[in-house]
Amino acid sequence: MITVTTVNVNGIRAAAKKGFVEWLSATSADAVCLQEVRATDEQVPAEVREVDGWNLHIASSVDKGRAGVAVLTRQDPTRTQVGWGSKEFDETGRYLEVDLPGVTVASLYLPSGETGTRRQDQKERFMEEFADYLTDLRKRSDKAKRGVVVCGDWNIAHREDDLKNWKANQKTAGFLPNERAWMTKVFDDIGYVDVQRRLHPEGPGPYSWWSYRGRAFDNDAGWRIDYHVATPRLADTAASAVIERADTHDARWSDHAPVTVVYQN
Repeated sequence: MITVTTVNVNGIRAAAKKGFVEWLSATSADAVCLQEVRATDEQVPAEVREVDGWNLHIASSVDKGRAGVAVLTRQDPTRTQVGWGSKEFDETGRYLEVDLPGVTVASLYLPSGETGTRRQDQKERFMEEFADYLTDLRKRSDKAKRGVVVCGDWNIAHREDDLKNWKANQKTAGFLPNERAWMTKVFDDIGYVDVQRRLHPEGPGPYSWWSYRGRAFDNDAGWRIDYHVATPRLADTAASAVIERADTHDARWSDHAPVTVVYQN
């Protein structure tokens, strides 16, 4: 059995001051994937490193204070990999994978994009390259009989029931038709599984991100953009999937909530 959590911390230095350390001390997860760390290895707060039982693996961005992903593991990985051989994206703190016994766990922070801008062009280039890598990763993992789960902030709501106000966001980055079609390709053509939707097929929600603006959290006007995307062999072992939504707006240490899945052989 392995329990994996993913969460966009919206800056690990800020999150550490708001409750992340206490959450990490209490979680029963075996691996925790972090996105938007926004820190180098040396800048990770000492109080995060001092939580017993964790090994930290981080892929920071060459752009200081931007992006960054990490994986915390109870057990030392047998292999770590930053990026996937991309000239444009390997140094931008967007992808990190580690090998644990029988399973590869990856942390992904897909660019958010912005409709009609260069940021959206960058996001679409990332999507194109990453789909090719996912295809190769699936083939290699199947051959080796290893499970793979790519956890993280995919910055795309796949279905209408993955965001509260879907009608008003049809021209918004994160819910554009081509982005949603790309997610369908990941699931239907490349053959990965949206683990949470496998276990909880009915919507709307539950959501994993709420804007800090207005009363989005209190009104549960959120988006489900944080996923466990797993190979079928591993997805079939998923026993539970939970979004760890804070009890109140003030109790949040990020604008995202942790998404935790228990995989049980």
